[in-house]
Amino acid sequence: MSYQNATSELNVGSQPGPKNPQRTEGSTQYGDYGSALLENHLSVGDFVKIQSAFESPEPRQTVSMSREEFVQKMKEIIVWGTEKDYQELFDKVDVARDGFINWDKLTSFMLLELYEKDERAKATVVPQWKALEFLPVKHKDTIQKVIFLKSSSRYLTISKEGLLGIWGENLTLQETLPVTSDVTKLKHLWVTSLVSLENVNKIAVAFTSKEIYFYDLLSKEEFPCQYKLQGLKATPICMDYWYDPLDANESILSFGDITGKVQAISFTAALISLFERPPSACEDEDNTMTIDWAELLSGYHKCCYILEHKLHHGDWVRQVAYSASLDAIISSTTSNTNTVVLAWREKSKKHLKMTSFNISQGIHAFDYHSQLNLIATAGINNKVCLWNPYVVSEPVGVLWGHSASVIAVQFFAERKQLFSFSKDKVLRLWDIQHQLSIQRIACSFPKSQDFRCLFHFDEAHRRLFISFNNQLALLAMKSETSKRVKSHKKAVTCVLYNSIWKQVISSDTGSTVSFWMIDTGQKIRQFTGCHGNAEISTMALDVNETRLLTGSTDGTVKIWDFNGYCHHTLNVGQDGAVDISQILVLKKTILVTGWERYVMLHTKLTITVFRPQNFNQSFIQPEEWKGGVQHRDDILCVAFLPPQTLATGSYDGEIVLWNNSTENAHHALHPDYQRLLKSKLDAEPHKLLSADRNSSPTPTADQVTLRAYPSEVDTEGNNAVMRLCFLVARKNIAVTEGANLVSCGGSGYVRFWDTFKKQLLAEFLAHSGAGSIIMSIDKLNRYLVTGDLDGWVKVWNIEDYCLNSSQNKVTQPPPLIRSFQPHEDRISCLEMCELWGRSLIISSSADCSISVTDVCSSPIWSFGQAKHWQIENCISLPKRDTNLLESEIQEKSIRTIPLLSKEELCLDPTEHSLLDKKNKEDSTDNVRASEDINLGMKYKARNCRKKKTHKLYDGKVIQKTSSAFRSLTIGALKELPEVNKPAFLLDPEKYFQEEPEEECPQIPELPPLSETLKAVFDEKNLFPKEILDHERRAKQLCQETSGEVKLKRKKKQL
Repeated sequence: MSYQNATSELNVGSQPGPKNPQRTEGSTQYGDYGSALLENHLSVGDFVKIQSAFESPEPRQTVSMSREEFVQKMKEIIVWGTEKDYQELFDKVDVARDGFINWDKLTSFMLLELYEKDERAKATVVPQWKALEFLPVKHKDTIQKVIFLKSSSRYLTISKEGLLGIWGENLTLQETLPVTSDVTKLKHLWVTSLVSLENVNKIAVAFTSKEIYFYDLLSKEEFPCQYKLQGLKATPICMDYWYDPLDANESILSFGDITGKVQAISFTAALISLFERPPSACEDEDNTMTIDWAELLSGYHKCCYILEHKLHHGDWVRQVAYSASLDAIISSTTSNTNTVVLAWREKSKKHLKMTSFNISQGIHAFDYHSQLNLIATAGINNKVCLWNPYVVSEPVGVLWGHSASVIAVQFFAERKQLFSFSKDKVLRLWDIQHQLSIQRIACSFPKSQDFRCLFHFDEAHRRLFISFNNQLALLAMKSETSKRVKSHKKAVTCVLYNSIWKQVISSDTGSTVSFWMIDTGQKIRQFTGCHGNAEISTMALDVNETRLLTGSTDGTVKIWDFNGYCHHTLNVGQDGAVDISQILVLKKTILVTGWERYVMLHTKLTITVFRPQNFNQSFIQPEEWKGGVQHRDDILCVAFLPPQTLATGSYDGEIVLWNNSTENAHHALHPDYQRLLKSKLDAEPHKLLSADRNSSPTPTADQVTLRAYPSEVDTEGNNAVMRLCFLVARKNIAVTEGANLVSCGGSGYVRFWDTFKKQLLAEFLAHSGAGSIIMSIDKLNRYLVTGDLDGWVKVWNIEDYCLNSSQNKVTQPPPLIRSFQPHEDRISCLEMCELWGRSLIISSSADCSISVTDVCSSPIWSFGQAKHWQIENCISLPKRDTNLLESEIQEKSIRTIPLLSKEELCLDPTEHSLLDKKNKEDSTDNVRASEDINLGMKYKARNCRKKKTHKLYDGKVIQKTSSAFRSLTIGALKELPEVNKPAFLLDPEKYFQEEPEEECPQIPELPPLSETLKAVFDEKNLFPKEILDHERRAKQLCQETSGEVKLKRKKKQL
């Protein structure tokens, strides 16, 4: 039976079913599964008719139908279908056997049916894999663990000899570091396991020396050891770590040893400290603190307690894991008694109650799926068993198919599938619901018989890691084919709008930049290989929108013209790779923010500045930012408010306010506190201001209290500032004490700040449960657009939001105008633009698509779709009135337009950007294979006419010219006084009557030439005698000369 196309959908339209011959034969577009069911053939029109049949003439009353009434009614309104079909549908809806159904029961049944079929279709999707790839590891011994760090988007691998490998998200090996213990020498030391403590940014490493070391990932030093847990009774060989996402202070570190003992450390204040520091310990934060296991057992450390059991009776504990949904610690051995033990935590949380499974020959590994409530075990007897945690007598399912012992299992949680890997190097994928093997993979794995295998599936990135001793193989899942239009071949990272040319500029992770016409969606230009193979992380336009700046993960910013020529390369990362988060182009400087990876996982925060006086070379080095770096975490965004206010936001939630002229910071804002900053040369300590936002807006000196801001970094990014936007269009904010700065980011919150009073005025939850979000605001500060990790976009009306100060923080969100999902994956960038008096939203996503729509309910267009649109005709909303100030009108009228071709010679630029100073001869960088798409002379002529005349919102027309006049305003003409009509209008017959035609005299015909010729033509009568004599002598001379030449030739021959 095939379930590939089992997803049921409603047919759009209202055409009755039996007219389609395919329905009569029982095969439809939905596949074989359930094709004969009546509910699969009902269209939207059919459901509208059914709903009207259930409507009651009285308000708030529902109509219920019996079986006979329902069948009779359906035969009348649907027309097609048999009586038996309607009876079967009624029986399916009437689950309680009440004998009556209503509209609510029918819709509930249809929704549940669609959901179940969608789940069945998802569970039977067979993934496609890329070719097997072996990663270039530097491990000399068996690889013990592979983990992924979500906070830094890096992979960690560790081998038995104690070598730690750090990999980028693109699986490039960045660094290797030795991990050693002080107890034994390196040659006698084995590393047994590794876990990541994500909530506190640490990793824990277990050694054969009966120790567990805790390393801090955020320290400025090279990978320091913060805690040493010593005095264990046996060697820990497997570990697991869990923390509560709702309360990161609650976490559990569980491990099993070679004596069969399972132990767990339950932390209650992990964010503050894992262990209590002894009074005699050094005050230095980076000093290693030694913890004795006996101290933990005695209860000396109040911030944690111990749980343990010995039910495995001396057998090596092969795997251990804590399940939050079961509130139990699961462990396994290769023994056939007490093979799997579930240690349930009782209400006191400090005692365990054990249950166990007995599995013949034991198991190698297990995995638990919380939604299915199933434990899968990898049996030594070649079987994969599925267990209900509450039923220990026998498994609920057995998966047969492996011909060798199974050594690893792991659930594909999203699709409710299961991976299993056997000792004969065969990988299988199982459909759990039907307990069938849907895929078998036997790749060219290493041929060695004796090997230790590590199996790890990274579901978020669709990557499967399988290690064979010291080799690490990668099976990457191919991206699923989707019907969605793709604008780029790879994930889109940034999108910009050029208001001069009405073009959308986009970049992707493959270092490609594309140019699109916003009014039609047509691609007109594309640059490839702008930064080699490095990803373009961000882009920006210069002040005049004549140059494009691209920032890449290779640590450089390049400045391009629109013909694909690179004028300058700005070196941001002098010592190594830099993650560039944003580029801000000001009149006198270019600011680049981000973080530099310089030691393992630690980062060096950077604010890089470039000044115009250095733009006389192609390769430019940065200058020093005078104010230093006041942030304690990665800088993610930056915004500027004229004339001199600069704001930067970081991952820990701090917003630092700067004076752009002096480059000094003066305040740091945070949702929980604020602190007063000093310049870099000031040796005084930072003054910390209270975060009591309920106090008066203008506190006096006596009301200001000092307190220490939290020393722990926000490792979860709950307050991370992903975007900053100043509300530039709001005037007189200093007087009205309203909000002039908007921030968004972690946990889906949007916050409004008053930078003059250093006060948080409002915060509201824009996207619930969607993680971090990004935003954009239109130039008139009317609309706020937010996007989340699931591809959803929301439009908010903020025109009247937080215009004045209030005593209490506002938590009520502004009016929501629209909510829609233009993308299937994370929204990577949002941009708002004004076109024909309407506000448009441009969004890009990691699903490789770029979309455009307006703030209300217009359709969503995707760049790259086959059919181009005419956006001016599609948006039917009336143009809104916008009163622009004279200064804004003048600024628009003198704006520079770049010259790209002769056809576009409509305007001349009047001023140049600071980036135009470099000649093309000085540059050595060009992009590969620039792809240009001709639009034709018809389009260019139309575009040229549009550029000559710009209609403003108030109805005035500005005519741009290259003469001395900047603008010309033509007003309404005065009415002329009445004048007497001229005589030719009063008596038109007199002046315009037709005159009689006069007869033209006939012209006599000329006689023929033969009759008028008096003598025969002779040239002697035509030319003078002297000329004729001169010509005769010349002919004679020529004949004599030629005769002499012939005689000489004959003599020579003789």
